[in-house]
Amino acid sequence: MLKCTKFQLQQPRNGMILSSAFNLHCGSSPNGLKETLKSNLPEEHVSRFPKRKWALRSPDTKINQIMISKDDFQQGGEYLGNLSFLNNPQPSMGDHMMRNNRQEPSFYVVRDDLLHPLVNGNKARKLDALLPLLEDSSVTDVVTCGGCQSAHAAAVAVSCAERGLKSHLLLRGEQPATLTGYNLISTLYGNVSYVPRSLYARREEMLLKHAHLVAGNDGLVFSLADLEASLFSHGCNDHSSHVDSLTKRSKKVAIINEGAGDAAALLVIYVKLMLPAGVLRLVEYLSQDHLFGKDQQLEIIIDAGTGTTAVGLGIGAVCLGLPWEVTAVMLADTIDGYQKKEESLISEFRRCFTLHLDEQMLIGLEPGLVHWVERSSPRKFGNILKGEVQICRKIAQETGILLDPVYTLAAWELATQLCQEECAEVAMLHTGGTLGMFGLAQRYKSYFEIC
Repeated sequence: MLKCTKFQLQQPRNGMILSSAFNLHCGSSPNGLKETLKSNLPEEHVSRFPKRKWALRSPDTKINQIMISKDDFQQGGEYLGNLSFLNNPQPSMGDHMMRNNRQEPSFYVVRDDLLHPLVNGNKARKLDALLPLLEDSSVTDVVTCGGCQSAHAAAVAVSCAERGLKSHLLLRGEQPATLTGYNLISTLYGNVSYVPRSLYARREEMLLKHAHLVAGNDGLVFSLADLEASLFSHGCNDHSSHVDSLTKRSKKVAIINEGAGDAAALLVIYVKLMLPAGVLRLVEYLSQDHLFGKDQQLEIIIDAGTGTTAVGLGIGAVCLGLPWEVTAVMLADTIDGYQKKEESLISEFRRCFTLHLDEQMLIGLEPGLVHWVERSSPRKFGNILKGEVQICRKIAQETGILLDPVYTLAAWELATQLCQEECAEVAMLHTGGTLGMFGLAQRYKSYFEIC
């Protein structure tokens, strides 16, 4: 397995992005990280934090167990077509998870694809922390961007509409002849504009310019980091009056970066307690004794787009002291790009907590938390290979779990391989994204001609 090499942390950027992101949410959660960190955070530091809520009322998610037949098993990505899969939708967890009780290899699937009909997978986890922040700050409009079939853009559009906010989506490329998949959802729920690829290459400039157009002369435009810092600086007692003053603006336009990779999507802080948010909240849920527990070795497999979710899983495992490893299949960037992303997020996390946590707590938070690996059949991001649609169909028919060839099939391939080799249990996080199959059916018509 290819493991990310360790290297020195860079100096953090000015403006502690994560520090204010921690200040904005409150909710119930298991006690693992809460009790570990509670005694390390000064009372005067947290007494100012406003109480907040989560977008997802509960971090709960279903877990399935996939049994694999050994018939004709062979190495390599193409072997999936020679295997049979059987889904156990109610597996024995907790103390009953003993590998020596199994006659066939198997792995678990964390079914985050079932969180919401349209907003599911890691998109729902990322927005778990962001959405209450937007609501409580009287945001009127949200500007974000993505590809033509962006699951992120569609998730933002649906989530904003459910909360009475207007979304403005800048999609890369040209409008397709037929709207389908996430592109159709984005168009139905949000305000879509198509942007030439040459302009899209300068994302930050593009987002800021469009946000000012939406805001008009009397509106206010800000990034999530600006919003977090503004709310935090007013403290808990002045929060209501601060929001009232902001609502006097005709429009408040928030910019969300592509893929919701903003630091606020990764971490937050509670009143008098530090707790993980979004993805980290999921890690704490899964580590409960009746599920994977805190002592069971676990290999978590995930497909990596921006890489934010994978890093969040790694940070959560370290903070909770879990014997878990995170392996991410690289899909949209080089290993150098993913390593830099990991380094940046960890650096911001360490900067935020260095003064408030014991050094022993932070010692494991260094680049190398995530094992970045190539896909078994590498290709240009967004492309699919002949036969992969048929494999997705076979898996759907045998297990009732729908995968897509671009993202989740890559994780399924690796989970199938590792459950044969690893001593640890293997769990794949289903990141959703299955509506993207509709867009793929337009691009790869011949691959979808199933007799």
